[in-house]
Amino acid sequence: MTKMIKILALGSLLIGSALYAADVVDINKEANSAANLTKDDLGNKKEVTEAALGLRKTNLYAEDDTTAVKVEYNTAAPGTSQRIARAFQDAPPMIPHSVEGLLPIKTGNNQCLGCHMPEVAPSVKATAIPKSHFTNFRPHHKLEGQDFTKSIDNYKNEVAIQKLDKLSMSRFNCSQCHAPQSTGALAVSNTFQGDFSDKNGKSSSTWYDNMNNDLDTVGDASHVTADDLANKNSAAGSLDH
Repeated sequence: MTKMIKILALGSLLIGSALYAADVVDINKEANSAANLTKDDLGNKKEVTEAALGLRKTNLYAEDDTTAVKVEYNTAAPGTSQRIARAFQDAPPMIPHSVEGLLPIKTGNNQCLGCHMPEVAPSVKATAIPKSHFTNFRPHHKLEGQDFTKSIDNYKNEVAIQKLDKLSMSRFNCSQCHAPQSTGALAVSNTFQGDFSDKNGKSSSTWYDNMNNDLDTVGDASHVTADDLANKNSAAGSLDH
């Protein structure tokens, strides 16, 4: 059964990639309607009952009239679904398609790479793995016997950034940050509005290109101190430009 699902998913990628929508869908749009916000806004109510405080909205002292909402996930095969809008700038995108047969992800078996590697993603209309996942941010410290030597100086705010020609193994477990979204309505509406610094922030990330922003201590508005000058050769920034 699992093999058949995988074959169907691959077929959908090859045949139905044109169906993959270029735009993203806001899954909270209907849930956060004016009517739902008014209903769930406890701050404007004269009386707040115990039932209203819970997510279940029923008597907290009885189970007879409480029925859990059935949780279902998108069953669309990879390549046929619509991407979900990111919640805020550079937020990890959610998985819009079925993950049946794709989990668990292991170091030697990661089927996500078959479609999301940068050299493959454009041809199947998938979201490409960003450059940040091909970067090693982990300093290589040394432990010789009982002697531990750090390769960077944290006091100087030093960082270790090494570009890789393959996926960083610290990023192999996709489902650690990316998760499928249930199709059920939200339990509680909310007024959260994500802030996007990039015009395409709802569908793509620019974190890698801007991750070193504001690390330099230069310009008229900066407050360069003696410590900053002593730190001028830090890997996190420079006073020379």
